[in-house]
Amino acid sequence: MSDTRDLFAHVPRAQFDVPGTAGGLLDVFRWHYLLRLLVRTGVTTRYRNSVLGWTWSYVRPAAQFLVFFVVLGIFLSLDKGIPNYAVYLFSGIVVINLFSEGFKNATTSIVGNAALVRKVYLPRQLFAVSAVIVAFVHFLPQVGLLLVVCLFFGWIVHVSAIGVLAILAGTLLIMVFALGLGLFFGALNVRYRDSENIVELLLLLATWASPVLYFWTMVADVLPDWLLRVYLLNPITQAVELYHFAFWRPISEQTDPDRLAALPIPPDLALDTLWTFLIAVVVLWLGQTVFRRLEGRFAQDL
Repeated sequence: MSDTRDLFAHVPRAQFDVPGTAGGLLDVFRWHYLLRLLVRTGVTTRYRNSVLGWTWSYVRPAAQFLVFFVVLGIFLSLDKGIPNYAVYLFSGIVVINLFSEGFKNATTSIVGNAALVRKVYLPRQLFAVSAVIVAFVHFLPQVGLLLVVCLFFGWIVHVSAIGVLAILAGTLLIMVFALGLGLFFGALNVRYRDSENIVELLLLLATWASPVLYFWTMVADVLPDWLLRVYLLNPITQAVELYHFAFWRPISEQTDPDRLAALPIPPDLALDTLWTFLIAVVVLWLGQTVFRRLEGRFAQDL
């Protein structure tokens, strides 16, 4: 009987993988077929046995918009200071919804897939990445509705290549930031379920800590310069302002240029986009580092 070890005698050791090692987020690309399966499952099961189905993707942002518009736009008269306040408000809401759903679902992705984590080996990061992609798929109907409204106001006439780039940059920025935070809190949530409550609090603050409901200069009037810089370098704030720049400003330049002149673009918007991308990437690296450090005990903790 031949010794099977002879079969591998001439194979370089570099060709072998050390058992238990993983490539982190790089494994997501290697297991892309499984990622597609998780995304497809997440999209198709979201509204299973639901009467309205995908209509819920419009109902929630519409309800949010109506509540904020009535309370802030009409009762507090913000619509008098901000032209086309409805477009301004809704373009910020869709960004917050993308962040909220991606961040929250990524945080609960490991616990929600406990059966797979305990029984099958696969890169655990797949669950968080697929959660953010599913959030992006559910975000598309909302941004599609925003686009239809903007087209009605003549947005297509004033759209520019810079505006399109701002939309893409804002979307990518918020997804990278949500994924980084989702990996961090998702790893902690396996052992400490308080993480879900912390995330709920952060999401409650996110809407008010970025210029979704108000104009950024209202914050500039009350904050010192250094704290204003921190506020403007918040990736959520930057993504919201990129959407305002792409959707709301072209419409307001056409319909109400006089009032728009009193509402300046945040200083260094382009440069701050690069800085906030760097911040989002650092958050992603930190989340991935914590995730990889803790994932060895996921099966036991679950």
